[in-house]
Amino acid sequence: MKEIYERAVEELRKGNVSVLATIIKQAGPSPRGIGAKCLLTRDGTLIGTIGGGRLEAEVLDKAPEVLKSRVPELMSFHLKGTDVEDTDMLCGGDVEVFLAPMSPEDTSLLSLFEAVLKVHRRGGAGLMATIVEPETWQGEKVPILFLTAEGEQAGSIPEYQDIETELKNSAETLVRQRLPKIQRFFVSGRSLGVFVDPIISNPVLFIFGGGHVSQQIVPLAARVGFNVTVIDDREEFADPGLFPDAQEVVKHGFEDVMDGLPLDSSSFLVIVTRGHSFDKEVLDQALRTNARYVGMIGSKRKRGIIYQKLLEEGFTRDDLARVHAPIGLSIGAETPSEIAVSIVAELIQERAEG
Repeated sequence: MKEIYERAVEELRKGNVSVLATIIKQAGPSPRGIGAKCLLTRDGTLIGTIGGGRLEAEVLDKAPEVLKSRVPELMSFHLKGTDVEDTDMLCGGDVEVFLAPMSPEDTSLLSLFEAVLKVHRRGGAGLMATIVEPETWQGEKVPILFLTAEGEQAGSIPEYQDIETELKNSAETLVRQRLPKIQRFFVSGRSLGVFVDPIISNPVLFIFGGGHVSQQIVPLAARVGFNVTVIDDREEFADPGLFPDAQEVVKHGFEDVMDGLPLDSSSFLVIVTRGHSFDKEVLDQALRTNARYVGMIGSKRKRGIIYQKLLEEGFTRDDLARVHAPIGLSIGAETPSEIAVSIVAELIQERAEG
């Protein structure tokens, strides 16, 4: 999904209109579920998919009209073909697809998609809300609103301030439900359909230390859906070439490493630096955050030494109980690769329990 928003931003910056197609309703089986999207650009490039087959082909046939008119289109499909030539339409379900023109004349759209991308890259959650009544789309303003979990807003729903207010009041609940759907609002005696789409990022994993274990953790963690940032204070280990699967590689000293990081209650922190003193330095800072997961590599003896120092400095045993140390599930891991498997398995377990 991130690739769709990245390309939408690119097209808007170029001053190009594009069409965002979204499945907004589904009854019975269909190739893709509610919320599936694809973007069609002016040059005919397709990013993403809403299921392929004739459904997607018909949407692509209609998209040039939307590009030209800049008026949205609501398309309905009854996927019940009856002969061999219609095998890609034999799912047996009903689907509605909303084709929305993304017009560069609405300057708020760029900041909206940039805000969505920020959530995808840095972690967190938000709610995108789009009016799906084509006749309400008038002028250059695109009635799409994005609300972050922190209460920030990008875009707007012009002429319907009451809807904006209701969405702000219910955004937290709608995001928590993680269910894209059409929400109906009654305005001036009329029912308006708004497609509400929770935007939930992959959790962000911050790895402190760029050594052998980190080099094994990163590809595994990225493969199972973590956005990984690696931090080390040494030039040779803060090398993006060592971590092609990481979202970001940062060279920074460990003494104040948390200060500039976008940490929140969904963040995962893994401490695998090159020495006890650095591990303690990072753990001291990690315990002052509300990160969801804090794990530190090392033996029980090392843990005991570090914990004792932290207790002497004012931390409580409840603080230390947050820490997964020794880090990873107990599977008898010895090599860096095996240790990485045990750590990532524990990250998956913690994520699933949430």
